[in-house]
Amino acid sequence: MITAPRAPHVPADGPWLFGPPGSGQPPMPPEGAPGPRAVLFDRDGTLVEDVPYNGDPALVRLMPEVRAALGLLRERGIATGVVSNQSGVARGLLSRNQVKAVQLRIEELLGPFGVWAVCPHGPAHGCRCRKPAPGLVYAACARLGVRPQDAVVIGDIGADVAAARAAGARAVLVPTPVTRREEIAGAPERADDLLSAVRAALAPVSGSGGGVSI
Repeated sequence: MITAPRAPHVPADGPWLFGPPGSGQPPMPPEGAPGPRAVLFDRDGTLVEDVPYNGDPALVRLMPEVRAALGLLRERGIATGVVSNQSGVARGLLSRNQVKAVQLRIEELLGPFGVWAVCPHGPAHGCRCRKPAPGLVYAACARLGVRPQDAVVIGDIGADVAAARAAGARAVLVPTPVTRREEIAGAPERADDLLSAVRAALAPVSGSGGGVSI
């Protein structure tokens, strides 16, 4: 039997936050220490393959080098989080429980993240959390207890980069086949894969010019 999609609706204002403060996180480097205190990842196309409006944990597939990238951060005591637009909620294609189920599957494969900040709104809702707005980055950093300027955001499209920069965080782009050419050209830093992106995040900023390849 074919089930019709739920009617679109407008979720409550503000992002959804999953994970108690400090959940599964080692002690972070002290404020002012070299390098980031937290790294925030986009979900779809960055941590896992992009399956549009996915609410099925069985469809979760990891992106290359993701385990090694997270291991490097955790070895150094750097907090990790996820910042993800999930407009399928507002479109009536996903429920909060489905978003949570996919999150739990990802954490089953990769271990816990300190925070998940999820925007459930659609593009026309005008919220302050949907990337490229900075709300998800602000919310994740607040939950982790770090300043945005002490965080790095890693994602696969221009909206991830724009959200990071609007919040005052550093951004590293990891392009995929869906990343637009102008997004790649405009990225302040970019890397070929997630492990290279994390290594870039741990290194000092190489300069203020755009498009630094790692």
